[in-house]
Amino acid sequence: MASAIARSSLRKALGVARANPASTRSFSSGASVDEEAREAAKWEKITYVAIAASSILAFVNLSKGHPHFDEPPPYPYLHIRNKEFPWGMFSLCNCYAFHYY
Repeated sequence: MASAIARSSLRKALGVARANPASTRSFSSGASVDEEAREAAKWEKITYVAIAASSILAFVNLSKGHPHFDEPPPYPYLHIRNKEFPWGMFSLCNCYAFHYY
């Protein structure tokens, strides 16, 4: 440790610079403006193709038929009303029971 400090102070005193390689920016991009423009145009085309493909896929999936099931039997334990609600005999989610004039 002491020898490293001595070498460092001697280098500073003599003004000898250490031979360092040229510092590089490790995580920066080195692309030119033309390369960046080509890359942006490529991703713009990929985006348009993806939009068209997903729209076609959505249309195909939504245009298929789906089964309609029969109504369930009226079970006696459903919609039991032992006492009236404060807002009347209709439940809150029965929107067709209310008449708006």
